[in-house]
Amino acid sequence: MLWKDDEKWICKKRRKGIEKQEYKRYSEVRKRWCVFMAKVIKGFKMRVYPEFHEEYERRHNELWPEMKEMIHEYGGSNYTIFLDKETNTLFGVIELEDPARWDESANTAICRKWWDYMADIMDTNPDNSPVSIDLKNVFHLD
Repeated sequence: MLWKDDEKWICKKRRKGIEKQEYKRYSEVRKRWCVFMAKVIKGFKMRVYPEFHEEYERRHNELWPEMKEMIHEYGGSNYTIFLDKETNTLFGVIELEDPARWDESANTAICRKWWDYMADIMDTNPDNSPVSIDLKNVFHLD
């Protein structure tokens, strides 16, 4: 986020213990640096078939190294998935550097291979991508 403070631009960065960095005068390059530091938290839900709760967890505990690499390469981090056993609902949370870049990950061969691998245990679209519903963030506390 950017704020103008007299003749200085302040960029607030919460990652890695750095609370803020001050830049002398405004410049387009410095402004762009600040904008790219922010991460977006994405929440979404999916559905796993009731008889496959344990299998879903097992497959994710054995996540392929190339899938982990792709997630990081496309700007994903701090990825967590929760299961509500009563409703078979999966609730995912991921931090993204750039949501548009993350959307491109769906076109990778490894992502499509993962979707095919998971298709037999969860609700999917015709291309085997999981049926995923984005959730609105209504509260956040650092």
